[in-house]
Amino acid sequence: MFIKKSVLRAAGASLAAVFILLTAQPLSAQTSSDSERLKKLERAVDLLEKRNAELQAEINSLKTKEAAYPPEGKLKKKVAYDGKTYVEKAVVEEEKPPVYVQQRGPELKLVLGGFIQANFEDGDVSAFEGRFGQTALKDRFRLRRARINLTGDFAEQFDFKIEGDFEQSDGLNSSRTAFEGTDIFVNWHQFPWAQVKVGQWKAPFGLEQTTPDTSLYIIERSLPTGAITPERQIGVQLWGKPFASVWPDQKDLLTYYAGIFNGNGRNISNNDNNNFMYVGRLESTLFKSKIWGQESFLKLGADVLNSRDDKGTNISQTLNLLVNTDGSLSPFVLPGADERTAWSVDAWLKLGPFDLIGEYLEEYVNGRTVNGVPPGFADFTTNGYYITAGYFLIPKKLQVAIQWQDLNPGQRGSDGIHSITGGLNYYIHGDDIKLMVNYIHTWSDFREAHPEFGDDQFDEVIGRVQLMF
Repeated sequence: MFIKKSVLRAAGASLAAVFILLTAQPLSAQTSSDSERLKKLERAVDLLEKRNAELQAEINSLKTKEAAYPPEGKLKKKVAYDGKTYVEKAVVEEEKPPVYVQQRGPELKLVLGGFIQANFEDGDVSAFEGRFGQTALKDRFRLRRARINLTGDFAEQFDFKIEGDFEQSDGLNSSRTAFEGTDIFVNWHQFPWAQVKVGQWKAPFGLEQTTPDTSLYIIERSLPTGAITPERQIGVQLWGKPFASVWPDQKDLLTYYAGIFNGNGRNISNNDNNNFMYVGRLESTLFKSKIWGQESFLKLGADVLNSRDDKGTNISQTLNLLVNTDGSLSPFVLPGADERTAWSVDAWLKLGPFDLIGEYLEEYVNGRTVNGVPPGFADFTTNGYYITAGYFLIPKKLQVAIQWQDLNPGQRGSDGIHSITGGLNYYIHGDDIKLMVNYIHTWSDFREAHPEFGDDQFDEVIGRVQLMF
């Protein structure tokens, strides 16, 4: 490019010189003879030849400089054959247009996000989940969750979410492997009081279960929540806020959920039978305002569930429910058909920097005889509760939290498991970057009544780093 510009400038100067020579005096019969005009033309030709020689010399010089000092840019090696030998030259690589992503459809909004949670677990790992004795775990670093998701909104009043998790297999469910789908659904929200949701997500049962993982005050959910709630399921749901249109300022006064699901867990395309799981939930925010300049509210909730399951269905999708001979817990895979009915009530009071959250859950598991085949287990009732309190020592930065939890599996005499947890949460940048540490003390009624099986007191420390993007 530099050579071309130089040549053009030089050629322009030469043409200007010729023009001056030819027009310095009028070439007319009145002022000069034919011989004089011929002499002027010869001088112009001589001048052009001289200038052409100078231009050629200048071009050769510029080519030499360009070879010695190649232009700025990314260079790559190119091998060329000149008829005798192969010559390697450094040439400038052409710039390629940048790579970009554009959505395929007419979405109004398309958001890529996710989060990472990494745990350090030391002591009696997961003893509060009944993991002791024959189901005990060792100290470990754990990639608890590593999720990536894509959400979007359409002008036609649809929204969607696709999320996957890279966490390692939890060792409980064959449907959870090195990578698994979590939330995958489409929601039609044209009418805020009657929205329709189809796909896979958490069935609307339980306050702690439906609270996002990233905003919990205690690192892990309680044992009653994990043992009784149905977790993620595949199905369809009608839900909404009846007052959203007629009373917008009080739209959270009532929210309802009514869902029909397969009932046998997530990432399983086949139902266990021709029956479905029916789940319903009601929420009511009785008041919502500012106290001491901070958000405050009181929210109440209630849930109900019914499901008829076949043999081989895991009815404790998240945590453990089956009581082993040594008092520890493991996943409850039905040895025969059953019918389950569960209910729960919950409350969340927030007054500025103070939170108080409580929930009680109960489930009845009754065996069913199918085609003359008995269920193979005795009916039982499982119930449990937790109470969580949190207080910000430094507003929006340092929070202290404490939780009491209790689960009665109801399968053996005195098989209750109790835990108390104390924790500190440091919010570096809200929930986006958060550090958490918990100390958990657990004790087992069954182990206390049967000391021959070993310790009945357990202690664990859990640390977590959370990053949202």
